[in-house]
Amino acid sequence: MLAAILIFVLASFPQAFSQEVGEIGGERSIEAESGHELQVHCSRERSRAAWKVIDEYLMPFVEQERYQIPSKCRLHPSNDLFRDQEQHKINYDFNQWQCGYCKKSFRAEKYLDQHFDNRHFDRLNVTDGKCLADLCGALHCDHVMDSRSVKKTRCNLAATAKNRHLCESLADRCFPLNLSPSAARLHELFLRQFCDALTCSGKKKIFPKGGKKSVSVFYLAISILSLMLLPLFYLIVYLHQSEIRRGTQQLRRITRVGKMKPS
Repeated sequence: MLAAILIFVLASFPQAFSQEVGEIGGERSIEAESGHELQVHCSRERSRAAWKVIDEYLMPFVEQERYQIPSKCRLHPSNDLFRDQEQHKINYDFNQWQCGYCKKSFRAEKYLDQHFDNRHFDRLNVTDGKCLADLCGALHCDHVMDSRSVKKTRCNLAATAKNRHLCESLADRCFPLNLSPSAARLHELFLRQFCDALTCSGKKKIFPKGGKKSVSVFYLAISILSLMLLPLFYLIVYLHQSEIRRGTQQLRRITRVGKMKPS
């Protein structure tokens, strides 16, 4: 009996050890532990890109208008399948990531993504088939994704028309024209910011209104310019005041000499 138990422990030890090492290093493939009953067919990478577009090129204007995006709108954070997991990513450095649920560390984001798929599958918002990646055609996700992972193809008229229709339906549902003046302004902005460029002519610019990144770059440039000009300003003020003092001293000398001359 004791020998049988010993054999069982020795047989199971390599498997348990390799499993634990893979978890720490974040090197296990998703298929290795894909024993979930519910299979999710939604690209995490493209969903992340879609949210990046929303966050950088739409939300600054939404916040400026103090507008609350309705929950039925597909752009609402609650309609992102991966939102809870993405919010539990901790990035300390380029190659240092940590799981916000169990505090395990990984050397790359893709390993943390695999860890989420394997260990925290229950944190996915799987209700109603909410996949933000489905909106990528309307949101120009390829514009913010790594260019090496994007295959450039000839413009497809039918696909472009479909994406434009999707884009316009998002504007109608998320920013109803008759809801409020703010909603009407955001409706117009959404059409210009996202929908106008959905043509095969290539004449319309993507995100013509700019976004969070462009605003940050602008303020960074202004700050650097101010720091460069500030010493020059103080130098000019100092030289000007020195010139005034010298002029005052010369005037006093002339006045004193004039008083000393006999009348």
